[in-house]
Amino acid sequence: MFHINPVDWFSGLSPEWAVFWTSMIPITEIRASIPLGIEVYGLPIWKVWVISVLGDILPPIFILMCIPYFHKWAVNKKFFGPVLAKLLERAEKKFSGKFAKYGVVALVLFVGIPLPLTGSWTGSLAAFVFNIPYKKAVKLIFFGVCLAATIVTLITLFASEALHFFL
Repeated sequence: MFHINPVDWFSGLSPEWAVFWTSMIPITEIRASIPLGIEVYGLPIWKVWVISVLGDILPPIFILMCIPYFHKWAVNKKFFGPVLAKLLERAEKKFSGKFAKYGVVALVLFVGIPLPLTGSWTGSLAAFVFNIPYKKAVKLIFFGVCLAATIVTLITLFASEALHFFL
């Protein structure tokens, strides 16, 4: 019927470019690009790690640049304004205690722990909500991306070895 195979999305590209573009996709990010590069394409681990980190850090650079302008525009719109204000207020309430308690470490861990709906895209939004200055936010998100890349690489290698051992 309807079949989606993410590997097919980048079938015309080299494995390196496929890993790079996969790492830029929201939600999957590094959690998909590293296993793809190591297990599907058989690329060297160091190369997959570097390409994935570079691909995952690019969107936040632009998101953090553009989101203040989008926010300024959207706040004045009849539909977007109240919805956006409510979302930001709710996010700030939910996370302000954790951010106040753990400071910048909270953002690094939020980006760095590879769980669904955490990562560089969501971390960029969190940095905006908590008014973290642009350069500082990019650095913190970069550290989080490096942490996530390391964790996902280790999990991928461990899972691969475990499967080979048991199968």
